[in-house]
Amino acid sequence: MPVFFVSPECVTPPTISVTGELLTHIKDSLRAAVGETLWFSNGQGARYRTEISDVSKYVVTGLILETIQEPTRSAPRMILGQSLLKGEKIDWVIQKATELGVREIIPIESRHSVVHLKADRINHQLTRWQRIALEAAQQSEQWHVPTIANPQSLTTLLASSERNFTTLMLAERQEGKSVQAVTLPQDPSNALLILIGPEGGWSKEEMKIAAQQGVEPIILGRMILRAETAAIATISILQSRLGELG
Repeated sequence: MPVFFVSPECVTPPTISVTGELLTHIKDSLRAAVGETLWFSNGQGARYRTEISDVSKYVVTGLILETIQEPTRSAPRMILGQSLLKGEKIDWVIQKATELGVREIIPIESRHSVVHLKADRINHQLTRWQRIALEAAQQSEQWHVPTIANPQSLTTLLASSERNFTTLMLAERQEGKSVQAVTLPQDPSNALLILIGPEGGWSKEEMKIAAQQGVEPIILGRMILRAETAAIATISILQSRLGELG
């Protein structure tokens, strides 16, 4: 059953009040009626099993029957730095990365990216991508909706990364450790940043910048995958190694 995200302000025990777009979805699409049970999350580590007590034009009200807290994390959070891809490929990566538990997605404007966003379109795209992440998080029953950062260059991203990040760069046709063998952080307070290039791969300059910042290159073996496939394959393997999948 999907877990619907509401702002913390909507949770006023013993009730939850739903308004806005989610109200429309619950009332008109799901046709939820009084007495039905739905799950809600405040996006901050709490879920609520709720019985619908009132449905009106302006608000759906539910009675909280049970509250569940997020389990303590045992692995570092995963962050995806994904180079911009053409068409709907980036949408697909955001959706699947969310389903696989990625906590933040950072679009990268890399040298070989086919897509370069215009300044007046960035806010529209961010809103669209955040909606895709929200819907995927609800459907896959995540505890958090990943944030979608502003598109930025690889140089900017690496310069702003925190010290407790472990950063890995997937680099085809390069020397590097297998994604199965690379050393991973174990401290749940740390973060694992995965960098995935565009359809044309990373430029030599970007590879040099990454090396100067201490980024470790990794490979998926002999296969050369499409950028979107490589992203999901890499995330899946690493999440499995971290104990978050499988």
